[in-house]
Amino acid sequence: MKSLSKSLIAVIVLAVLAVGGYLGWSALNQQPEAPNASFSLLDGKTVDLSAYRGKVLLVNFWATSCTTCVGEMPELVKTYDLLHPKGFDLVAVAMSYDNPNFVHNFVQQRQLPFTVAFDASGQTAKAFRDVRLTPTSFLIDKSGRIVKQYVGPPNFAELHQLIDDLLARQA
Repeated sequence: MKSLSKSLIAVIVLAVLAVGGYLGWSALNQQPEAPNASFSLLDGKTVDLSAYRGKVLLVNFWATSCTTCVGEMPELVKTYDLLHPKGFDLVAVAMSYDNPNFVHNFVQQRQLPFTVAFDASGQTAKAFRDVRLTPTSFLIDKSGRIVKQYVGPPNFAELHQLIDDLLARQA
């Protein structure tokens, strides 16, 4: 009888630990909602992040003075060209410390096919976890949740696979 009650207690303790562990893991695995941010585009228009709901979106913070940012731009163009027809979009956000004329010239010279914004006030970078390092990118799913943050250039093969997986999911 005593051994049965000890076994029962052990099973109950293990069950409680398993449920607690699962709930803790689930809480850590939650994807945060993207901030309620807006982008000031180079043409003077403003677009809210909510306009991209239903699409998979990469928000890339960059600067013309950042050699790594400039170096990853051709890969971002390839990513956009490859996946945009499937429902992917990209917004490149130039940092507040960048020179607006440099940004305009860069976009024109490189003929960037995606949306480019200039964060003159720094509010967009602040809304996205106070971005200070470039390049920093956020991959956002169709529901508006941040799936992954990249500091530095991503592994583009893995990024493409992740975007394909997100595009295949329902919003």
